[in-house]
Amino acid sequence: MIRLLARYLRPYVPQLVAVVVLQLAQSVAALFLPTLNAAIIDQGVATGDTGYIWRTGAVMLAVSLLQIAGQVGATWFGARAAMAFGRDLRQAIFDRALSFSSREVNQFGAPSLITRNTNDVQQLQMMVLMTAIMIVSAPLMMVGGVFMALREDVGLSWLILVAVIVLGSIIGVLVVQMTPLFKSMQTRIDTLNRVLREQISGLRVIRAFVREPTEAARFDIANHELADTATRVGRRMMTMFPAVFFVMNASSVAVIWFGSFRIAEGHLQVGQLTAYLAYLSQILMSVMMSTMMLMIAPRAAVSAERINAVLGTSSSVVPPELPVETVTRHGEVAFEDVSFAYPGAEVPVLADISLHVRPGETTAIIGSTGAGKTTLVNLVPRLFDVTAGRVLVDGVDVRDLDPDLLWSRIGLVPQRPYLFSGTVASNLRLGNPDATDDELWHALEVAQARDFVERMPDGLESPISQGGTNVSGGQRQRLAIARALVRQPEIYVFDDSFSALDVSTDAALRAALADETGDAAVIVVAQRVSTIRSAEQIIVLDDGRIVGIGTHEELLETCPTYAEIVESQFKAEEVAA
Repeated sequence: MIRLLARYLRPYVPQLVAVVVLQLAQSVAALFLPTLNAAIIDQGVATGDTGYIWRTGAVMLAVSLLQIAGQVGATWFGARAAMAFGRDLRQAIFDRALSFSSREVNQFGAPSLITRNTNDVQQLQMMVLMTAIMIVSAPLMMVGGVFMALREDVGLSWLILVAVIVLGSIIGVLVVQMTPLFKSMQTRIDTLNRVLREQISGLRVIRAFVREPTEAARFDIANHELADTATRVGRRMMTMFPAVFFVMNASSVAVIWFGSFRIAEGHLQVGQLTAYLAYLSQILMSVMMSTMMLMIAPRAAVSAERINAVLGTSSSVVPPELPVETVTRHGEVAFEDVSFAYPGAEVPVLADISLHVRPGETTAIIGSTGAGKTTLVNLVPRLFDVTAGRVLVDGVDVRDLDPDLLWSRIGLVPQRPYLFSGTVASNLRLGNPDATDDELWHALEVAQARDFVERMPDGLESPISQGGTNVSGGQRQRLAIARALVRQPEIYVFDDSFSALDVSTDAALRAALADETGDAAVIVVAQRVSTIRSAEQIIVLDDGRIVGIGTHEELLETCPTYAEIVESQFKAEEVAA
């Protein structure tokens, strides 16, 4: 945690120095006030010197204003430093998460990454703020209070020692008990976020299978586990503050009791006893402020550990040290003896894959579920890195290409098309921010999406909700295809991107795509034979291996796996008819 704070607070050292200076000023002013008050009582009230009371009272007022100014200034600088620290830390986590491959994202999980970038950062931000507002002044007040109290009377100093030892022991026991609870609480928050995210995302499935009671019970378990942990933390915090105030009040009573004897003996004056009581309160208040730090620090330490886990994880897809920034070929993809296995897997997902995708041709990939089709095409934009062999784009290994150059050459339509909250136009311009409205309409027309977009109230400026939940699955797929077309890349990758389309729309879309992508390399992953039968090259995958390469007619004669797929689909169509 210390290294994390030092790294991200370094730019705000001037503000933190200002906090320390202002807190020092306000602490000195606060320590001076009881002495002035004692002087008014002993030298003004006791002697009836009204002028002395007025003069000393004016000094007290000036010192009080100095204390207020110092505290306000320290809070202002501290708040600015804490908020800027939180902003920078969130940005760092976000940037690191963006660099992750799918492997690292799956390792942490989206709900946990969200929690770490919000709740965990907030814990550290709060600790910085509380430190600036209160904790910096606590040691100053404690040391200064002891010194000033001893100036008033040494004979009562043992009361301070006893009070601090008792209070410190109580706080120490409670903090030791709360530390593991704070760690458990962050895990419970992760779990609750994961359950809630799954249930919101899968709401239609839950309703379709009448699983509302089961999912409600599942959420209730996660919710109660978090509530129970928070309640256990709350009980200990509730115990802490009454204990602090009990020690403070008992110490005050003891000071008055034993101080009265010293006054009677002539060793102490009434004003000095009043000042001593004020200094004792300041000392114990400093201990209580330190207590708040001790309550915040364990949870902040847990949060820092979780944040460091993200910042300390490097992507398995590493950018090249000397990237290739220019290429001579255009629209070529080649797989040379490619194999891929997930970490810890006994069997590779892909093995000995070799194929060549040429510009101006369509290469289709078909196979049973789990054959490795999506994994294969994800290797092209380098969402994963191969574990053996090479993937070449325009004659260069993708691991050597500049990432921006690689991605600029590829238009990917993923298996699950995702639309961002905004408008139709803002989603399409993700492919090309400089695209004109005419180019957007052209892409929509090719993608067979123009008709339904024109029927929307605001056309291109019609709103799209997060995930595209306000449009149908087929419309979402067509908008994702249009987004790729706006980019006008050299390589198109359609990962089962026509599955939600009816047969006639599928045929019209493929016909329009043939004219639009004539000079580009097109890779199509599909389940329907009708979608890919006209492709120049069809790749048949089975258990991660290529079992057939050729045209539709060639594969019917040479590849039993492909023949079985065709036969099963035609029989299914005949039954449906």
